[in-house]
Amino acid sequence: MPEENGLFAREPDETSSPEENVTELQADKYLICISDGLLYGIDAEQVETIITDHTITRLPRVPHYVRGIINLRGQIIPIIDIRLRLGKPQADEDCIIVVNIGSDCMGILVDGVDKMVDIRQDSILPMPTQNPQKLISGMCSLPDGGTLLILDCGLLLHE
Repeated sequence: MPEENGLFAREPDETSSPEENVTELQADKYLICISDGLLYGIDAEQVETIITDHTITRLPRVPHYVRGIINLRGQIIPIIDIRLRLGKPQADEDCIIVVNIGSDCMGILVDGVDKMVDIRQDSILPMPTQNPQKLISGMCSLPDGGTLLILDCGLLLHE
């Protein structure tokens, strides 16, 4: 679905040159999820599956934000609670987004999943923070006026 907003990729214009089309269409797909009222974007290429019905097995002696593990088709997946990881209270309603980072899989516990969007690479701005353990690699505005925080899934497991 072509958008007129500068944030989303548009269909190539018949009158534009091929060079303009290449730069104009450099967009990535992101899955928008919600946690504690904030919108987070996860690179769609990393998303394996979304699980709404789950049982998490708790583990001893793990960081507080590791809620435990699940068995997904014979594969053991660690589950990170994004709320706890960011210092917020845990929620009652949640779902798991299983992501593939390199050769490893991990589950991210979020409040809910919203939709998939195309976001132009040049519309993602750096975070205005100096936090050394930043989990957010950038941010951008959505057409509805909301702000999307781009989650760096690879940093979720690191203290």
